[in-house]
Amino acid sequence: MANASGLFTPSVPSFRSGLQPSIRLYRSGFSFSGRILCSSTIQGSKNSVSPSESTLPRLVSKGCKLVGCGSAVPSLQVSNDDLAKMVETSDEWISVRTGIRNRRVLSGKENLTNLAAEAASRALQMAEVNPDDVDLVLLCTSTPEDLFGGAPQIPEALGCKNNPLAYDITAACSGFVLGLVSASCHIRGGEFHNVLVVGADSLSRFTDWTDRGSCILFGDAAGAVLLQACDVEEDGLFSYDLHSDGDGQRHLNASIKRNDTDDTLGSNGSVLGFPPKQSSYSCIHMNGKEVFRFAVRVVPQTIESSLQKAGLNMSSINWLLLHQANQRIIDAVATRLEVPSERVISNLANYGNTSAASIPLALDEAVRGGKVKSGHTIAVAGFGAGLTWGSVILRWG
Repeated sequence: MANASGLFTPSVPSFRSGLQPSIRLYRSGFSFSGRILCSSTIQGSKNSVSPSESTLPRLVSKGCKLVGCGSAVPSLQVSNDDLAKMVETSDEWISVRTGIRNRRVLSGKENLTNLAAEAASRALQMAEVNPDDVDLVLLCTSTPEDLFGGAPQIPEALGCKNNPLAYDITAACSGFVLGLVSASCHIRGGEFHNVLVVGADSLSRFTDWTDRGSCILFGDAAGAVLLQACDVEEDGLFSYDLHSDGDGQRHLNASIKRNDTDDTLGSNGSVLGFPPKQSSYSCIHMNGKEVFRFAVRVVPQTIESSLQKAGLNMSSINWLLLHQANQRIIDAVATRLEVPSERVISNLANYGNTSAASIPLALDEAVRGGKVKSGHTIAVAGFGAGLTWGSVILRWG
């Protein structure tokens, strides 16, 4: 099992007190157990000695805030009644067990890259930021259009002329939370000012549409937020808590499968099993009961950990926003955290489980619908394949 946790803080340790053994000095800041301090620039001071007289520079820390969001969904809507024509199920059976009534599915000429770019464009429009001012794009997805990743295609689609860095983060339903933490670290520890975090997945491509236990769950979508550098007094990302447990991979996966029927290549009597046969990914396999138990156990724990690091309690939080996997999971976590239903954000009924897109999609609807307002504090948590899970405490706007 692996885990990472941190508390973002604007304070800078005094060099006069000396560096303790538990503190390590990095190129962009300090790292020590349970707390993270990142800095963006090294500056001089009227009262400080010149660089030639001292090897200890003054570190000026930087904060980050969420200033824009956007989302996009495919045009094709598939209802529970539509699925009932394909497998033995019904609208009542699905809605009672999952809370889902509809989902969107990519079809025709639609593709995930276009959805992701549309969501990112809407986030930039809300933030009133020009695409050329974007420094970094993080695409959180497990289903890119290209095996080597799809992130660079987003700034291309947006028309960014400055060729910003763009790369993929693959962590399934936890991906967007990891993207938020990664973006904040880039801003605090580097020269990045505007970072787009995009969650986009097309799980319909890896769904067995003859399996009524899984085909009822998944949909396709994209959502995005823009994180922007700011003064530490305006910092809007307070703390995080991240974990993984590879042993749980057996409960939720879409592993590579060999095509054993393809014998056209052969080995010509040289090395057995070479050249390798072409491979593809299997459909999503999930042990629903185990995933449910996992989620309702670890999600309250990670949120409580993040709250403790931020020096907050659940009563200080305006909204609870979880990965939209199953309404019963959302309800169970809210009950354990004693959060009333009116403070829980959920749009699962209309879209199903959209993996890394689910959190930014729900956030965008809540912001544009007037629920989430500037200054509101949100406890966000993701969980899913890996198994991975984590949470972040943030302020909108």
